[in-house]
Amino acid sequence: MCGGCCRRQSGPGGRRRGWCGPFLAVVALAVSAAVAFLEGTAGGVSYAGDGWLRECAKWDAEGGRFLASTIFGASVAEVRGGEAEERVVLADPDAAGRVTLGLAVDAPRRRLLLVYADRLPRMGYAALGAYELGSWRRLFLTRLDVPGESTFPDDVAADEDGNAYVTDALGSKIWKVSPDGALLGVIRNATFTQRPGALHNLVGLNGIVYHPNGYLLVVHTSGGELFKVDPKTETVRVVKVRGSLKRGDGLELLSATRLVVAGPPSRLVESSDDWETASVTGQYVGPIHRVGSSATVKDGDVYVNHIFGFGLGKKKTHVLAKAVFSPLAAAS
Repeated sequence: MCGGCCRRQSGPGGRRRGWCGPFLAVVALAVSAAVAFLEGTAGGVSYAGDGWLRECAKWDAEGGRFLASTIFGASVAEVRGGEAEERVVLADPDAAGRVTLGLAVDAPRRRLLLVYADRLPRMGYAALGAYELGSWRRLFLTRLDVPGESTFPDDVAADEDGNAYVTDALGSKIWKVSPDGALLGVIRNATFTQRPGALHNLVGLNGIVYHPNGYLLVVHTSGGELFKVDPKTETVRVVKVRGSLKRGDGLELLSATRLVVAGPPSRLVESSDDWETASVTGQYVGPIHRVGSSATVKDGDVYVNHIFGFGLGKKKTHVLAKAVFSPLAAAS
């Protein structure tokens, strides 16, 4: 790009001058100003930790801390208010070399559910681990993958009986795992693929939550659809959403009628008919350059985890931004 603009030109007295350097300096200043502004919108919790990436973070009310998956660290770190650095609390040696992705705090059973996947470009390993909160004793580590089948497990939710549901972002299916770690089956449905083609299905089923009325809500990242899934009958229905949920990632229920969809940007979705239909009513942009990936609720406030950390040293700064949603006009 700069080949032309950087060609030196003769000035008065035969001196040669160029304007590429000053131009790039102005661009750098503009980018720095934009990043500084976006960072200023990230009120909430900032902390330092090893590595660039954090996929998912959830609030553990009993423990008084956030728990975050470190992706390539293949571990889980805790983040406590007032502490500048995270502390790794879980690193399962039997999952070394994998990546940690979605996690869920199963408070009634005082355990953490954690999704493991292969490091890209490999897509052969999928597992769900369960660990006691506090002692971090492993309860089970269940393989979900089938030999020869490509897969990419992503997020997890638990129902009132302790069954866990894990999404496959590559194959757009949902694994069901019993409270003691037995693989009970796989929910597959053609409804999960609303539009053919790789572009519309590059990242399929992603964020998932269990609704207290007995069903799952699941978002399709590339397509932007929201699905209502009956885990007992495996019936799948498309929630008719006014507004876009494309690039939606992690989900969190703010109440029975309000759902947070993390992503760039994060959105607030509301339903008045038990999630037959819904509307996008709010939006939170925040530090969008960090890319929002999951949401959690602490004391009624929504915190959005962001994938990318920043910093020049070994320790990178990570952000759990307190989201304030700007109202949106009802979409037609």
